Amino acid sequence: MAANFSINNFRDFEFIMGEWLPTERVFNYPQFADYYSKDDIKSVLGPILKMCKEVIEPTNDDGENNPIKFENGKVTTPPTFGPLFHQLQSEGWGTSNIDNSPDAMVMPEMLHMAVWELIGAANPTFMPYVLLTTGAADLIQSFGDEKLKQMFLPKMMDGTWSGTMCLTEPSAGSDVGDILSKAYPTDNPRIFKIKGNKIFITAGDNDFTDNIIHLYLARVEGARPGTGGISLFVVPKYWVNEDGSLTDNDFQTTGVEHKMGQAGSVTAALAAGENDGCRGWLLGNDPRENEGKGQGMAQMFQMMNLARMETGHMALSCIINAFGNARDNAKERVQGRLLTNPKAGRVAIINHEDIKRTLLMGKAHIEAIRAMMYRVYLAFDLRQRDPDPEVRKAANDLIEITTPLCKAYPSDEGWWLISEAIQSYGGYGYCEEYPVSQIARDMKIYSIWEGTNYIQSMDLVGRKMQMKGGSLFGAWMKEMVDFCEANKGNESLAKEFAILDRALKAYQEMLKVYAGYAKTNFSLVPLYSRRVLTITSQLYCGRQILDQAILADKRAKEVGADHYDYNFYIGKVASAKYYLHNVVPNVWSVCEIVMDGDSSALEVPLEAFEYL
Repeated sequence: MAANFSINNFRDFEFIMGEWLPTERVFNYPQFADYYSKDDIKSVLGPILKMCKEVIEPTNDDGENNPIKFENGKVTTPPTFGPLFHQLQSEGWGTSNIDNSPDAMVMPEMLHMAVWELIGAANPTFMPYVLLTTGAADLIQSFGDEKLKQMFLPKMMDGTWSGTMCLTEPSAGSDVGDILSKAYPTDNPRIFKIKGNKIFITAGDNDFTDNIIHLYLARVEGARPGTGGISLFVVPKYWVNEDGSLTDNDFQTTGVEHKMGQAGSVTAALAAGENDGCRGWLLGNDPRENEGKGQGMAQMFQMMNLARMETGHMALSCIINAFGNARDNAKERVQGRLLTNPKAGRVAIINHEDIKRTLLMGKAHIEAIRAMMYRVYLAFDLRQRDPDPEVRKAANDLIEITTPLCKAYPSDEGWWLISEAIQSYGGYGYCEEYPVSQIARDMKIYSIWEGTNYIQSMDLVGRKMQMKGGSLFGAWMKEMVDFCEANKGNESLAKEFAILDRALKAYQEMLKVYAGYAKTNFSLVPLYSRRVLTITSQLYCGRQILDQAILADKRAKEVGADHYDYNFYIGKVASAKYYLHNVVPNVWSVCEIVMDGDSSALEVPLEAFEYL
């Protein structure tokens, strides 16, 4: 059995963008008003759903059955990946949203992300080629001069060329400030010679585009040490001459990684300038003219922050597809009898109590995480296009606080959630002939990509919570408290709001103790940071899914039990109740652990690990 694309509707997207979120403001922006409205959600996503099933799903099989190869310095990708890349780019699903010209037909970010969520579920292994090309093109759009924009963007946008970002080196992974790649000046002040080696470069090579445009971090000779001296360069695999022709740029692939999943995606080791012939264009200022300061990390973080959102979203796509497949299997597989009525005969396993619990657990997590992420995607649209500076500022504040949550929470939870989807198959789930095994292998990388989730947690507790003296995080917390207070009287969801209230109070108390660790025993801050990120995410997801439940409960009562949408709305309420009763209590449980301050993991001698 192949890795099936199991999504059969997009009703939740219609609810999120058409009923729940205040999207009228976005759809009325001049860039969108003539092209999109709430009524167009179905007309956009309907053809995408069909394309995912008929066109993209078969490429997922191809990636698994024909994994990438590296022979004689050349990479071979699955045969269907190239045509799919060119199709998606030429149709505008990739880099179209980077076009800032007034007459460009661009799509609201939240709607664009719904498209990518479906495509990502159909083939997660393929998506890095599109997403990284988009990110690289976006950096050139933001920081390149007109010459560079004209040189690179048209061919990246139409799929003739692809793009990547190059950070990691053999001697420097997450500690980017220790990179050894160097940049040496030439007669042209914007062109530098590049020398260095990069590893773990996703989509770092392919055999289906004419050129690959690497956004490459290196240190200009004489720049200051650490991250402050790093600059960003546009380093193409093939040098682009003034007449548009391509010549060798002394940029080679030296190997590819053999991974537990993502078999169709190239993860490359790259060498620049081994023969002293690699060149790149500097983006931003010359550190030699700016006290040795480079702009590379700040520029790269523009790409990385969006990439972190996309990484979490890709994990969500995998969770969705895993539970969709588990649902389909549970509907079809007849096994056992109901304990409450054994004489009635054998039943499909979806009728068994633990299978129903498993499927609702998946549904609740999916809808809670999706609610969180699309609330933030709405903020991306507001930040980029709203004419009111206060609206843009508030949107940016929300994005700053929630980016580590959106990256880490779905990619952390996805691993055990998908294992539960596998469990629902019984022994079949452990067999490669069934789809969820591959989904698990493909998904695992997302908790590592774009900074491990420990790094995301330290970003949250070490930076985001402290921004502007803690006022931004404080305002974010207050919004949740105010929401809870305003809705405590909801009769249909009174128990759920009581749970949220208890969790918020426990979390606020924990924060006081946790902040004290920074002064009394700082090692406890990183020791507990990942768990603090998890419960912060669960709080915010609980707030969002309860907000959805208020609306869904109202709609269900309005339409009545005979309406075709009734089960959808009742299902939304059930998801919220499950999440609040079964997930959010983890908040006060972890708060107690953090406040207890157990330091046994710090005190254990290293030699004790020899006895594992």
